[in-house]
Amino acid sequence: MGHRKYSAPRRGSIAFRPRSRAKSLEARIRTWPENYDKDNTGLIGFAGFKVGQIQVMTIDDKEKTPNYGKPLMNHSTVISLPPLKIVGIRGYSEDAYGKHAIFDVYSKDSIKDLSTKYKTKYSEDGLNKAADKLENTKHLNAIVAVFPHRVGISQKTPFIFEVPVSGKDIGSKFDYLKSKLGQELRASDVFKTGQNIDVHGITRGKGVEGPVTRFGVKRKQHKSRKSVRAVGTLGPISPAVVMYTVARQGQRGFHQRTEYNKRILLMSNSEKNDITNINPKGGFKHFGLVEGDYMIVRGTIPGVPKRLIKLRQPIRSKPTKNAEPKILEVIV
Repeated sequence: MGHRKYSAPRRGSIAFRPRSRAKSLEARIRTWPENYDKDNTGLIGFAGFKVGQIQVMTIDDKEKTPNYGKPLMNHSTVISLPPLKIVGIRGYSEDAYGKHAIFDVYSKDSIKDLSTKYKTKYSEDGLNKAADKLENTKHLNAIVAVFPHRVGISQKTPFIFEVPVSGKDIGSKFDYLKSKLGQELRASDVFKTGQNIDVHGITRGKGVEGPVTRFGVKRKQHKSRKSVRAVGTLGPISPAVVMYTVARQGQRGFHQRTEYNKRILLMSNSEKNDITNINPKGGFKHFGLVEGDYMIVRGTIPGVPKRLIKLRQPIRSKPTKNAEPKILEVIV
């Protein structure tokens, strides 16, 4: 903040508090779009691993813009998308105190790739018992697993999390999950090229930083007493406390962040040998060769290569045309 004669806007948004290290490498999605696409039954989320950045030249299809119909260079991010395996079904009831899990159903065939703690949860008549509890069920989630070794990452332990299901009613959702239990889903079963998605991830860790770098506080003059890269004042003389709003040094980076309305420019497979072959010679830096399905998203996303990225149907969706973008060139 430095010396100032009058007031000035605060430095650093309080909306991002607390700026502490994330508890896990796996981002937690706390909110899902309600009543999303009742006409189609399916998952409303997916997961992948960040690969790296590339440049994609497309035709600007956004109307009423100066560059409409002209070539446009887009800084984009590649996400590797291994198949998502549905390993279980979880039902929730809801009351004034929130949601409560009332049943879990696990697949027998999909448990062999997971840890031993999931093998004890399998029950032969689990589906029949769950069907009897559908009257009290308000929400249905799919328990899914994504395996890092499917994309060349050395980690053997899969990431296991829940993904809600869209549909008309609980019965149709349960029938869909029952038919898909133990099977694998691809990203093309959830998303379409040209649509917007929300991206959840853990940002790159920077370690401990001072208030100038962490909050953008202005440096004091070079003749200032004791310090230059420190806050000018910690607060008034009374009350004799330091408010939480004062910029202090601390952790920067390795925070959970959400990016809204990222457009999917391309969804393809690395086996194709055409304009969608994005593997550079020798592979991507810090990742390697992309094997299997992948997605190109316009813009940047949080995290470092090989970090888990969770994808969600847009919660701030706008009535836009989901036309596939016209790609002229992919520059790796």
